[in-house]
Amino acid sequence: MTPAAASPSLPVIAATSADDLFPLRRLAHGRTGDKGNRSCISLIAYRDEFWPLLVEQVTESAVADHFAFRQPTRTVRYLLPKLGAMNFVIDDVLDGGVNDSLNLDSHGKVLSFLLLDMRVRVPRALQPLLAGSVEPGTA
Repeated sequence: MTPAAASPSLPVIAATSADDLFPLRRLAHGRTGDKGNRSCISLIAYRDEFWPLLVEQVTESAVADHFAFRQPTRTVRYLLPKLGAMNFVIDDVLDGGVNDSLNLDSHGKVLSFLLLDMRVRVPRALQPLLAGSVEPGTA
């Protein structure tokens, strides 16, 4: 995959507040790993055209807000533009980690699914490219 940001042949279509909201899972897939009380969540765009939207909207601040109920102490985003991917390292989000938590999913493996439920604005011109149903606000 060659991300749109690195490909001059693909026009970048910016989202506006008038555009429809869709869950991230319609634009990307994710993978989660953990180490101690830290979760690492990768987000990988399905299509080159989605990469600029992900960079613009799926920020450290937006992800920290999305996980606020888990009370993370720090969220850092690492961009991997040649892969059309980004990795989030979220500290203190696993209730102490595998050995300290009574949480059913103390490994945090399902946190990528939680991130993929986050809503992002998608320009109408890009909506036909979304995975799944084309109805706004649908899964």
